[in-house]
This record gives sequence, structure tokens and C-alpha cells, in this order.
Amino acid sequence: MKTLLFILLSGMAAAQTAQAPAAAQAPATAQTAAAQAAPAPAAASADAPKSVLTIPAGTRIPLTLKQAISTKTAREGDPVYAETAFPFVVNERVVIPAGTYIQGKIMQAQRGGHVKGRAELLIHFTSMIYPSGYTVMLGGSIENTPGAERTSMKDSEGTIRQDSDAGRRARDAAGGATTGAIIGAVTGGGKGAGIGAGAGGVTGLAVSMLSRGADVRLEPGTSIEMEIQRDVTLDASRVSSRTSLRVEQ
Repeated sequence: MKTLLFILLSGMAAAQTAQAPAAAQAPATAQTAAAQAAPAPAAASADAPKSVLTIPAGTRIPLTLKQAISTKTAREGDPVYAETAFPFVVNERVVIPAGTYIQGKIMQAQRGGHVKGRAELLIHFTSMIYPSGYTVMLGGSIENTPGAERTSMKDSEGTIRQDSDAGRRARDAAGGATTGAIIGAVTGGGKGAGIGAGAGGVTGLAVSMLSRGADVRLEPGTSIEMEIQRDVTLDASRVSSRTSLRVEQ
């Protein structure tokens, strides 16, 4: 009898020992399943759409030149520095604050010819740097130079051309003829005046032909207008906080 009782007790103890790991394993399995079912915050954040702002092609932005540029000394590839002169607004939001830096380079610099051909300057803008350091690549050209004297726009690419100085050349030749006539009249009377006028006119014309046409020169602080050639996309989260302020009604 005692032997039978001992066998029963031993069997019950073994069954309880086998069930204990299974009971401990069940909560762990449930926790693992719950962890797998819960969404990962990092993954959800990465999939969130990025807020963007767009500056459309054709937009014109007033700039102020930061350095002097002349076709007399400029070379292709030289850097050009400017900054925005007025805030640019899209959908009641300032997306380009005044004072944002604009960088470009000289694509072509041609001096005026001795006989014909006017000085020309071609500048393209390539990047925009916000006060925060956020840098955006862009394609921009000069649309107008309201702050430059005796210049005009040659074509849609943004080539600046010096105005014609044919009038100055004619005045130089006429001045030489007048001076020659005076000298000839003093030395040889009326006949001498005619000879002197002819010689002076030839001399004045020669001097005019030897001198170059006027150079295009843009002084520091010159007002220029940049035209955006293609859409520029901005990361709204990278734009300086000053650009996100809504315009007061």
C-alpha cells in the first residue's frame, strides 16, 4: 500500500514539473506576438510625406550685386555674388527672405571691338544659400539690369550688352578735324585750314579706330533682376524659420 501511494505522489510531482516551463513560456510568446504586431515608430515616421515648397519657373527675383564686374577684367568661370533685395512670397509664405545669398558665375565676357562689336557679359546663377546654411541648386539668368547705366539686354539667355558708342567715335573724329582746321588756319590761312581739317579728321578717325568700345561695368550695389529658369523645390523643414512666417493681412 505504501509503495502504491509513493508511486502516485511521484507521478503527480513529475506532471507539475513538466507543466511549469510551458506556463512560463506562454506569457513570453504572447509578449513577442504583441511586439511584432505593434507598428515601429521609426518606420512610420520615415514613410511620412515630406513638406515641400516650390518656386515656379519664370519667377523674377530682385538682387543686389555684391562685387564690381567689368568685361575688361572678367574671365569665364569667375564667381559672381549677389543677395536678394526683397522677400519672395508663395501662397502667403515668405520662402526667400531678403538677404539670402545668390551665387553664380560668368559664362562669357567679351570686350568691345576696335571697329565694331560691343562689349557683352553673360552671367548664370547656380545656387541659393539661406541664412541657416541650407543650400539649394537653381538655374537662373539675368532678366534686367535696372541699376546699370548704358547697358541693355541682348537676348533671352541674359546677355548684357553695352550700348553703342558710335556717337562718341563720331565726336572724336569731328574733334580732330576741328583741331586740325584751327592749326591749319593759323599756319597757312584758308588753304591751310582745309588741309588741317582733313588731316585732323583722319587723325581723329584713326585714334577712334584704335581705341576699344566701352566695357560693360556693373558696380557693387547694382540692382539686377534674376529669372528662375526651372522649378526650384525647397524642403520646408530646412527653410529658415524667418521664411515660414505668414504675411500679415
